[in-house]
Amino acid sequence: MTAPAPARATTRPGFIYFIGRLVLRPLFWILYRPRIVGRANVPARGPVLLASNHLASLDTVIIPTSAARPVQFLIKSSYFTRSGALGRFMRWFFTSIGGVPVYRATGRDARAALDAGASILRAGSVFAVFPEGTRSRDGRLHEGHGGAAWMAYDTGATVVPVGLIGTGTIRPLSHLVPGRPRIEVRFGEPLDLSDLDGVPAGKARREITERTMSAIAALTGQERSGQVNASSRD
Repeated sequence: MTAPAPARATTRPGFIYFIGRLVLRPLFWILYRPRIVGRANVPARGPVLLASNHLASLDTVIIPTSAARPVQFLIKSSYFTRSGALGRFMRWFFTSIGGVPVYRATGRDARAALDAGASILRAGSVFAVFPEGTRSRDGRLHEGHGGAAWMAYDTGATVVPVGLIGTGTIRPLSHLVPGRPRIEVRFGEPLDLSDLDGVPAGKARREITERTMSAIAALTGQERSGQVNASSRD
């Protein structure tokens, strides 16, 4: 079955995004007590690609509520294609917050998602990706796919690694458990890619991917699996 053509990506989140962040920031502080480190490492202006490890569905909300600037994300296409009144609402909501639908496919659909992310970066905005592609079920850091490097190389965006710690341990009502560990969001220093100027595109992208994953591992302390993550579908 061929996926429907995705809507054109919005290069800025709408007002719903800012209202949601205003509500969620204090709520998350109460529930999860997030410790945010290195927020100043995200440049205040210009295109920024945040590249993070991925442990839980909550990650797509934790990063935007932790960053100083608005952050846009790839979001599963199923949230944009459902039918009925609920489907229309979800399509409106995720479009309003600047979400970019991504289809679990290769070729043209995958390229469309990358093109949408690149358009957001060219507009000078912040775009976040999970280079592993899917959640890590075993807690290890898996190999990165080349999409993030492709966007960084193609747009010249600043790449900032992000390390999430503890989000994979959150369970319903876990905020009620005494002595629960705190979530941490660590924004690393921007990657220095200046030495890759003039390097052939394919080699440069592979190097960007490796540097990105190494930087994430340094932030999180995760063991690297050395394999592509095939343990999760979401």
